[in-house]
Amino acid sequence: MSEPTVASGSATLTFSRYDDVTAALADPALVPLPAAPVAAGAAAGVAWLRASVARFSAGEPHARRRALVLADLERLDPAALRVAAAGGFDPDVRLRAVRVLAAALGLADPEAVARDVATVARAYFADASEGVGRSGAREDPEADAAVARLLPAMGGPDGEADGEPDEEPVGETAANRIGLLVQACDATAALVDAARGNGGGLAAVLREDPPLRAMRRLAARATEVGGVAVPAGTHVVLDLAAAQAEAPDGVALTFGAPPRLCPGRSHALAIAEGILFGASDPADLETADRDPADSDAPTGRGADVDKAELALLVPEMVAHVLALAATWTNWDGRPVVNADGRTYTPHKAVRRVADHLLDHLAELEARLAGEPTEPDHWHASNVTTPADLAPFTAADLDEARSRLTRLAGIWARRVAALPDAYLDDSPGTGWSFRRIVRHVSESGYYADSVGDLRPVGSVEPEAEGSA
Repeated sequence: MSEPTVASGSATLTFSRYDDVTAALADPALVPLPAAPVAAGAAAGVAWLRASVARFSAGEPHARRRALVLADLERLDPAALRVAAAGGFDPDVRLRAVRVLAAALGLADPEAVARDVATVARAYFADASEGVGRSGAREDPEADAAVARLLPAMGGPDGEADGEPDEEPVGETAANRIGLLVQACDATAALVDAARGNGGGLAAVLREDPPLRAMRRLAARATEVGGVAVPAGTHVVLDLAAAQAEAPDGVALTFGAPPRLCPGRSHALAIAEGILFGASDPADLETADRDPADSDAPTGRGADVDKAELALLVPEMVAHVLALAATWTNWDGRPVVNADGRTYTPHKAVRRVADHLLDHLAELEARLAGEPTEPDHWHASNVTTPADLAPFTAADLDEARSRLTRLAGIWARRVAALPDAYLDDSPGTGWSFRRIVRHVSESGYYADSVGDLRPVGSVEPEAEGSA
């Protein structure tokens, strides 16, 4: 079955009601603007790419090409993509998203692939008004050259992933793999940028301010949408932003609708979440050098207690942290954004408690020894590392117990051994030792940010003892 023949026409109809938009997306008579045809044996370039991918096709070619994309996506674990996307400092979200996908697909040089894909993307999405009944790519020699480089980079000979000849046209597997990467390039970046400006995160962006605000279709034959006649050749504009307001909860029209629902929805969201919840861009680190727990005026117990009671503050805090940590093996893998807008996971909470205790213990010991303290270079809560996003297992809980219990014991013994006069008249420059102890005893903030993850109705966890 060949691609549909499209009659020429210049009329344009716009639909903005949810029911009309979803009906139009499901109507086989309304097809994406097909790519301009290319001659057999045409050189690999943007025009060839557009003529070879699922996005700009319909009917049997679309089904065949979509199957190629699905085969690639089925090899990818969204949870692994989320972890990979969290790593590294890279302000160019487009390169970051493509690099993650290219690495997950097993491509040889993800960095070079990402650069070429970004070059192709600028010409790939041509203006829908170009041509009559078809959409063609803008002339861009650099983008054409990038496609030519990408084709062999997608796998074996002629771009085939396994080096074996396939039944589909030569290079079609590679073309649709390139198309998958190009689709992720600008679309994922737009999703991340919109979420950074929306306090409600990705869900709110998809509901309130979808990055893809409209889709275009062409009537391959006469049809009807919402009681409105759509003659063959009519250009149809689907106002996704307006229709989204009427959509049921959980429906994101920016990913289309059946039968052409975007197959990479879960993968795109996972990569966006990883970037948002992961390593901050360098500029972000300039906005806050210390964590929310590092307040100028610690509160709570410790102001007037004796040394013996002061020595118990850190072990009591650690017991509270470990009681919460005992519930974190139930964590679903999604980072938690606390009331201060900071992102935490079980591993990150344990890391921050341990690092906070270690940081100030090193300060205290240096001051007692009459030495300068180590300059502060912690990324602290400004970074969520790939390790922070790993599952929190029973073995991780055991490691946390051993690590934090020993740190709590060191703090208890060090405070108990301090001369009483040193608590408030402390050597060196900085807070008094009493104030430092009170401060680190508030490190339960990090664990409280993750919270109690027990299933509803389960028994309350018991606090872990500390030495």
